Amino acid sequence: MEKIPIHQWSEDDRPREKMMLKGKGQLSKAELIAILIGSGNTDESAVALSKRILNSVDNNLAELSRLSISDLTKFKGIGPAKAISIVAALELGRRRRADDVLIDKQKITSSQDAYNLLYADLSDKYHEEFWVLLLDRANKVIRKVNISEGGLTGTVADPKKIFQLALEQHASGIILAHNHPSNNLQPSPNDMDLTKKIVSGGKSLDINILDHLIIGNDKFYSFADEGAMPG
Repeated sequence: MEKIPIHQWSEDDRPREKMMLKGKGQLSKAELIAILIGSGNTDESAVALSKRILNSVDNNLAELSRLSISDLTKFKGIGPAKAISIVAALELGRRRRADDVLIDKQKITSSQDAYNLLYADLSDKYHEEFWVLLLDRANKVIRKVNISEGGLTGTVADPKKIFQLALEQHASGIILAHNHPSNNLQPSPNDMDLTKKIVSGGKSLDINILDHLIIGNDKFYSFADEGAMPG
C-alpha cells in the first residue's frame, strides 16, 4: 500500500499530526475535541462529529461545558467514555483559569480581578452557590470559601458563618459572590437585602465589604461598579 504524505491527508484524518507539526494553536475547536474523542462513527469522522456537537451550542465552549455526560451521549458516536473525556477536559480548562489567577495576581484591584478568580467556581452551573473572598489590608487574597449551595433559584448565605471565617482568618475585607444559573445578572430583592445585612455587620466588626458579584456565563454584575453597595 502506498504511503500518503501527511500533508496530503484529509484534515478530518489528522488533528494529532497537525498538532505535532504545527502546534496546538493551529487547531480548531473541532480538531481539539476530535483528539479527545479519538474516532467518530461509521457515518462521519471525529472532526465532523465534533463540528456537529459544537454547532449544537453555537460553537461556544462555555455552553458546551454546561452539557452533562448524559447530554453528550445523545450524539451518535459519543459513548460514556468519550463524553467523560470531553467533560474532564473542559473542567481542567476551568480550573487552569483559576490557577492562573492565583499564581499571577493575588491582589484584588478591581471587580474584574475578583471575577477572574471566581469564574471557574461559579460559572456554568445549574444551581446557585455563594462564595466569599477573604482579603488582607493590602487587598491580597487570604482564602476563597464556598459558603453554601442551593437550588436553581437561590441559596442561603449565613452572615454569622461569613464573619466567623473572616475573624478566624484575620481578614480586613470581604468580597461576596454568587451565581445566577439563569444568566440574568440583575440583583434580586433578596440579593439586595443580604448585601445590606452583611455590610451592616461588617461595619460593627471593622471588616470592609468591598463588593458583591453576581456571576453568569462569561459575564458578571458588580454591586460596587454599579453604585449599588449599601452605604
